[in-house]
Amino acid sequence: MNNGSSTTDFILLGFSEWPQLERIISVLVLIFYVVILVGNTMIILVSHLDPKLHTPMYFFLSNLSFSDLCHTSSVIPQMLVNMWGPEKSISHLRCILQAAISLDLGATACLLLAMMAYDRYAAVCQPLHYMVIMHPQLCHRMVIISWLGAVGCSLSISLLTFSLPRCGHQEFDNFFCEILDFIKIICTYSKVLEVLFLSLSVVFLLVPLSAILISYGVITRAVMRIKSATRWQKLLNTCGSHLTVVTLFYGTLMSMYIKPQNNSIQNKGKFIALVYMIVIPSLNPLIYSLRNKDVKNAVRKILCVKSWSAK
Repeated sequence: MNNGSSTTDFILLGFSEWPQLERIISVLVLIFYVVILVGNTMIILVSHLDPKLHTPMYFFLSNLSFSDLCHTSSVIPQMLVNMWGPEKSISHLRCILQAAISLDLGATACLLLAMMAYDRYAAVCQPLHYMVIMHPQLCHRMVIISWLGAVGCSLSISLLTFSLPRCGHQEFDNFFCEILDFIKIICTYSKVLEVLFLSLSVVFLLVPLSAILISYGVITRAVMRIKSATRWQKLLNTCGSHLTVVTLFYGTLMSMYIKPQNNSIQNKGKFIALVYMIVIPSLNPLIYSLRNKDVKNAVRKILCVKSWSAK
């Protein structure tokens, strides 16, 4: 057994078995990437420039948008190069970095969505104490813990995975490098890696999801007690955007990783991963901006200022 050459490129098969479809996909990916760049940059800018949006919810949202920008930018440019060029290769170092970054930012997004759910719980169930509960120092600490915790998760799994022998395997049936691709081509069994991966999956996937479900369970129970005709409207207006994002994010994430391993399911998994990688990051800013008057007003204000200064 050997660990493979450290200088040999990896081959990303992607959608190469459907050459005609690959061209259509590449155009769609480019369009969605532009939407991701514009939409998430807009969310970050308005969250920082408009004083009305200096709230915990938009602080978490701007971090989620930044995470989406980094995640897609680590994958999509190389993906487009492979689709438009004759070769489907990616350098050894770039592939390793891509897998580690993807794992890191995926874990960060899970934690940020859980923090946003806690923020919605505080806003709905503890409105009088909201600013005391969600004070700026706590929000900054939560975000720092989220980023650093995800980095620790990514480094621990990545370093152990990349150190194990691959027996010369250099081909991935995927359009980007992810940590599961490396785990599949490892030719030795590692109990430590199995336990570590399972433990961190529980911490960064199931625990945040459980926290989100509990938060919205408490929110629903609190709103049900209010004898008002507008209680469901209040719930939807306050939490609808976040619930939509959580449903899309966790729905595709679980579809990607909780599936049987065969060729037909693997092909479907590529399209699910494509939705996870390009569709959801492009929908996040649209969902929040279209459902929120504050964001719309902030965008109009910034655009009006820019047009006025241009004159």
